[in-house]
Amino acid sequence: MNEKIRNKAEKWFNRLERWGCLKILSDRLFLKIKYRLKFNKKLNLKNPKTFSEKLQWIKLNDRKAIYSKMVDKFESKTIVSEKIGAEYVVPCLGGPWYSFDEIDFDRLPDKFVLKTNHDSGGVVICKDKKTFDFKKAEETLKKHLKNNYYWSGREWPYKSVKPCIFAEEYLDDNSGDAIYDFKFFCFNGVPKIMYLSRDKSQTPRTDFFDMEYNRLNMRMRDPNSEVAPEKPERFDEMRKIATLLSANIPHIRVDFYMVGEKLYVGEMTFFHCGGFVSIKPDSWDSIMGEWIKLPTNHI
Repeated sequence: MNEKIRNKAEKWFNRLERWGCLKILSDRLFLKIKYRLKFNKKLNLKNPKTFSEKLQWIKLNDRKAIYSKMVDKFESKTIVSEKIGAEYVVPCLGGPWYSFDEIDFDRLPDKFVLKTNHDSGGVVICKDKKTFDFKKAEETLKKHLKNNYYWSGREWPYKSVKPCIFAEEYLDDNSGDAIYDFKFFCFNGVPKIMYLSRDKSQTPRTDFFDMEYNRLNMRMRDPNSEVAPEKPERFDEMRKIATLLSANIPHIRVDFYMVGEKLYVGEMTFFHCGGFVSIKPDSWDSIMGEWIKLPTNHI
């Protein structure tokens, strides 16, 4: 397909998706069209090979009830506590609240974070209640409460998650910038790549490392750092925890925050960027695809 035509078609597809006009499409047809527009090639669901193809296959075929609890940012706290200990869970200050009006701000400290449990981007940070923009927070959270994240990329685990708001402790590493995310790409309980980033920074940078902390020639969305960040002090501990949380799952990304001497599990994600991110160089799409072992009786 001509590049100019494809880009225009993709923009219209994304608009229709946001407007809710594509809900009539089956998951399979939706993913085939979106994949073709994004990568300019046919989605192979009969014999998927690449990372991006296999993530689409998993959306359609690997549907365990526990996955919905794992992607629920509020419910997953219980899973993490039971598997590795409550000390690895970001302290919860309140919730669940099913509407903004239920939040009792008088019970919250001066600094806190409000999050929605069921989607991406539903985060409001309060660094001081005296200057906090309550109206903007209300608009943001109400908008996210109405969103069913499943429809944006047909990520099945989100479909049945009941939307809510909850409050967490405000995390600050005193760097003056967004805190680092440490994201481990795991394959059947084996961490293979760690993605280190400040996603919410004004100048986001991401870097990829293997499990020996060798920097990889790899890029996804944001540019790499000019100078590679030093190895995190608790890298090996994060790797061990990621191993435990990802056991018996074809692929999952386990995220961490490290603040002072505290290490927290941030969230667990089955579909990095919905499986629609370009990986450079292209060879990594194939390498990561090889690491995902799908049940052969379902291919």
